[in-house]
Amino acid sequence: MNQSPDQTEPKRRGRRAGGEDTKAALLAAAREVFVERGYEGATVRSIAARAGVDAAMVNHWFGGKEGLFAKAVLQVPVDPNALVERLLDGPVEEIGERIVRNFLGVWDPIGGGQFAALVRSVTSHEQVADVLRGFFVQTLLKRLTSHIDAPDAEFRATLLASQIFGMGMARYVIRLEPFASADVDTMVKAIAPNLQRYLTGDID
Repeated sequence: MNQSPDQTEPKRRGRRAGGEDTKAALLAAAREVFVERGYEGATVRSIAARAGVDAAMVNHWFGGKEGLFAKAVLQVPVDPNALVERLLDGPVEEIGERIVRNFLGVWDPIGGGQFAALVRSVTSHEQVADVLRGFFVQTLLKRLTSHIDAPDAEFRATLLASQIFGMGMARYVIRLEPFASADVDTMVKAIAPNLQRYLTGDID
């Protein structure tokens, strides 16, 4: 009888002695499984099995798969679900501004941090590109556009992704001046209107 991938997932031996040990094991397992299977293919059960812990620990420590991905792969203190709620909290016509402010608010203090490393790795690792597509487009941006009464939600999500990744590339990887050192208000005035058009405007 054939077994599902989750049933055949090799488990690490040994009992996890404490909470921090369990958390570290989940983070390590998640990095492996997300790269191997992509964001959509990685399941909570498969990650927990790889770590040798109960799947309930994923929700306990990270609030779900999205939060685990943010901590394990992006390595930033951002809860994806809370981020989407923040972006949707306010007038629809100001979402573009909130996207820019939240993006820069996360990455500017750490000079791009793991975002820059991920962008660099995309060009040589298709698995990483698959993970980023799954997380940013399918999980974050499509969830955002689905709350807005506008047609072509999937296309709008990819347009948002092109602008956001381009902003991160120019600011943190290439460090294109004066773009890289522009203050947040300048960035908002320049970029937010375009993001807003992608979200709610005419894209025909």
